[in-house]
Amino acid sequence: MDIRRAFGLNVRRLRLSAGLSQEAAADLIGVGRTHQGAMERGQQNVTLLILAQVAHALGCSWTDLLDVASARSFAASHTATKRSRRTQKSKGPAR
Repeated sequence: MDIRRAFGLNVRRLRLSAGLSQEAAADLIGVGRTHQGAMERGQQNVTLLILAQVAHALGCSWTDLLDVASARSFAASHTATKRSRRTQKSKGPAR
């Protein structure tokens, strides 16, 4: 897994567990909401300064943000949840 993707998934995982919106997290980190979204999608090469700011804002260590195993686990559970929601939507309301 690409380290940017692992970083982004972990940022999203930790942000959601903290109950923060992307906008609220971006404010805490000191970046714009679009930058926050791009980080979570693994589309940004973040600097060490941003890595430290994210860790501080989310109350974790920088190693938590780079943990590939946690990112894979979150991605697997997040994908399964999305599939479940799509299946429920396609079936329509119960009659």
